[in-house]
Amino acid sequence: MDDRSRLFEIIRDRSFRQGGRFTLVSGRTSTIYFNLKPAMLDPDGARLIGAALAGKAVALGATCISGLEMGAVPLVTAAAAMSAVAENPLRACFIRKQAKDHGTKSLIEGLAEGEGLAGQSVVVVEDVTTTGGSAIKAVAILREAGAIVEHAVTVVDREEGAAEAFAEAGITLHALYRKSEFAEDIEA
Repeated sequence: MDDRSRLFEIIRDRSFRQGGRFTLVSGRTSTIYFNLKPAMLDPDGARLIGAALAGKAVALGATCISGLEMGAVPLVTAAAAMSAVAENPLRACFIRKQAKDHGTKSLIEGLAEGEGLAGQSVVVVEDVTTTGGSAIKAVAILREAGAIVEHAVTVVDREEGAAEAFAEAGITLHALYRKSEFAEDIEA
C-alpha cells in the first residue's frame, strides 16, 4: 500500500465520523466530523502527514511551514522533522491565538532570537479546513512579520468555501484529501 492510501486509512479509521450532528469551529453544523488529532498523533500518521506536508511545502518553494495553534502545532513539528529526514529542511513556527502576557509576548513561536520571517516563503498548514478563517488569521500575522504567504495546505478540505476565501486573500489552497473522498452520501 502506498503512503497516500495508508494515510487515508489512518484518517478514516481514527479521525472521521459520519452520523449524528456536530458543531464545527465555523459555527456550522454537519453530520460529518473530522478530529485529526488521533491521526496526527498516531506514530505512522504523524510520519505520513509530516512527509506529505513537507513534500508539498518544498514543492511550492517554501522555506518555512507555519499555522495557527492548536491544530497546526503537531503538523508543523512533524513536517519539520520529516523535511530533515528527506534532506530538504524547512523551518517551522506556529502562530498563537493570543500573545503571551509574559516573556517575549510574541504571536509567532519557534523562531530563535534574531530570526525573522521577512522575505521568507511560508506555507500555512491546517488540519481540517471549512471556511479558512483560522488559517487566514495566521496568514495575516505572518504577512505582518514580512513573510511571503501564497499557499496554504490542509490535510482535509471540507469543501465548504475555504478555497474561495483563500483566493480572495491571494492564497492558493492545496488539500491532501477532500471530505468527498471519505463519505459517499454527503449531506452536510
